[in-house]
Amino acid sequence: MKKTIVLLTLFVISNLSAQQRPKLVVGIVVDQMKMEYLYRFSDDFSSNGFKRLMNNGYTFQNMHYNYMPTYTAPGHASIYTGTTPATHGIVGNEWFSRTLGKDTYCTDDASVKTVGDGTAEEGAMSPKNLLSTTITDEVRMGTNFEGKVIGMSLKDRGAILPAGHFANWAFWYSKTGSFISSTFYGEKLPEWVSEFNNEKRYMTYINKGWDLYKPLSVYNESLPDNNPYEGKLYGSAAPVFPYDLKGMYEKNDAGVLRATPYGNDLLAEFAMKAIEKEELGKDSITDFLTVSFSSTDYVGHLLGPRSMELQDTYLRLDQTIADFLNYLDKTVGKDNYLLFLTADHAGAENVIYLKDRKYNVNNYPVKDVRKSLQDFSVKTFGVDLILNYSNFNVFLNKPVLKKKGLDLVKVKQSFKEFLISQPQVKRAYTEEEILANSGKDYYLDFIAKGYDVTQNGDLIILDKPGNIEYSTTGTSHGTPYSYDTHVPAIFYGWHIKKGESYDKKAITEIAPTIAQKIKVTFPNGTEAKVLQEVLDEK
Repeated sequence: MKKTIVLLTLFVISNLSAQQRPKLVVGIVVDQMKMEYLYRFSDDFSSNGFKRLMNNGYTFQNMHYNYMPTYTAPGHASIYTGTTPATHGIVGNEWFSRTLGKDTYCTDDASVKTVGDGTAEEGAMSPKNLLSTTITDEVRMGTNFEGKVIGMSLKDRGAILPAGHFANWAFWYSKTGSFISSTFYGEKLPEWVSEFNNEKRYMTYINKGWDLYKPLSVYNESLPDNNPYEGKLYGSAAPVFPYDLKGMYEKNDAGVLRATPYGNDLLAEFAMKAIEKEELGKDSITDFLTVSFSSTDYVGHLLGPRSMELQDTYLRLDQTIADFLNYLDKTVGKDNYLLFLTADHAGAENVIYLKDRKYNVNNYPVKDVRKSLQDFSVKTFGVDLILNYSNFNVFLNKPVLKKKGLDLVKVKQSFKEFLISQPQVKRAYTEEEILANSGKDYYLDFIAKGYDVTQNGDLIILDKPGNIEYSTTGTSHGTPYSYDTHVPAIFYGWHIKKGESYDKKAITEIAPTIAQKIKVTFPNGTEAKVLQEVLDEK
C-alpha cells in the first residue's frame, strides 16, 4: 500500500513538473498586419483560423508599438527581445550608421557564408547586430541548450532576429526557390531541408497562378480589382486577377512567390516539416519555433490595404493558419503548445486614396526630401552638408562642416527650422533633444525609444499624420501614428484563458510575459513589464 502511495505521489509530482512549461512555444508574426484586418475580413474568415485563436485564446485588442521607426527588422527584434531599438540596436531594416560611415543591413555578416542553394549575398547573414538577448535565447539557456530553437521566414530578418543568438537554425527563402541558411548555424543544411528544397514545391504554386480564392461577391470589403491606388505585380499589364505567375517567374525568378499568398503557404509547409523532422514538442523539454509570414507585407506595399489582392491574401492565410493549428493539435497535442500571434508593424492607407477623398495629405518620395535638404544647405551655407538622409534621419557631414568653420549647434537649428517649414513635417528633433527626452513629449518619446546614438542621425523628422514618404501606389509604414503601431496580439493554447482586453498595451511586453509564463530568465534588455492577463490562468 505504501509503495502504491509513493508511486502515485511521484506520478503526480512528475505531471505537475511537466506542466511548468509547454512542450513547444510557437511565435507567429504576420508582416504588416493591421488589427483592423481581423475586423474587416471577419465575416469571410472560417471558424478554424483567426477566429479560433480569438474565440479560444486571449486577444489584446489595443496592442501597439511604442517607438519609431515601425519597420520589419526593429519590429521582429522588439517582439522577441522585449525592448526597443534604442537598446537592442536594430534601428531599421537597413540604415546609415554614423559610427561606420556607411549603410548597414540589419543582419549582414561578412564573416559567414551561404548554406544551401542561394547567392552569396542572400546567405551572408547572422544576428550579430542584435545587441540584446531574445526570449528564444533564454529558452535555450533555460533548458541548458537542450530545447531546440528554429526560426523561419521568407525574409532573412524575419527568420534570424526572432531566433536569436543561440538558435539551432534559422532558414529563409532564396530567389532560387529554396530555403537557405548561413554558416553561423552550420556548415550544411539538415538533410530534411535539402529534401524539401529538392521537391521544388514552389513550382506547384507558380504553375497554377493566382486567382480569387472565393467568389467575387465576397470581396466587398475591398476596392474594385483595378483601381489607381495599386501598383503592378512583376510587370503585369494591370493589377487584376488572374495573375500569370508562370510568366512572371520565367521573366524573373522564384522570388515572385513572395508577393503572393502562396509564399505563406510554402512557409507553413516548411514549418510543419520542421516540426516533424526536428521532433519539436516531442518531449518534456521546451522547444521554440518562430514563423514570420511575409507575403502580407509584399502584397501590402505593392497593392495597398484596400486591394482585393490583400483581402485574398488574408482569406488564404486564415485557412493556412487553420491547417497549421490542426497539425499542431495532432503532432504536439492540443494542450501542449503555447502560441502567440502578432505583427511587426501595421501600415498606412494609400495617401492618394485619402487625398482623393479631400484629406489634405500627400506623398513625398525620399529622394525629393533629400534633394530639398541639399538645396537648402547649398543656399544657406554655400555647401552641401547632407551626408545622408534615410529612415527619417538627417546626417550632417561633420568634416565638411568643420572645414568651413560652421557651428554645429547653429547648423542643426537652421535645418530644424527649415524642416518645420515644409508642408509634410510636423516636428524635427535634434540629437540633443532626443537624448534629453523626459517622456513628456508623446512623439519625442517614440523617437527616443527608437534612437541609438552610435548609429542614428543628427536630426529626426516626424511627418504629419497621413503623409507618407513613399510612391503614389501601394503603402508603407514607419511612423508613430496608430495606423502603423496598432497590431494584433493573441495568445492561445497551453494555460491560456479565454478573454480579451481593450487596455492599451506595448509590444515589448510580449517577451517578458512568455519568460514569466514558462519560467525562464527575462531577455537582458527588457524593462520586464508583463501582460498580467496572460499570466492569470483562472
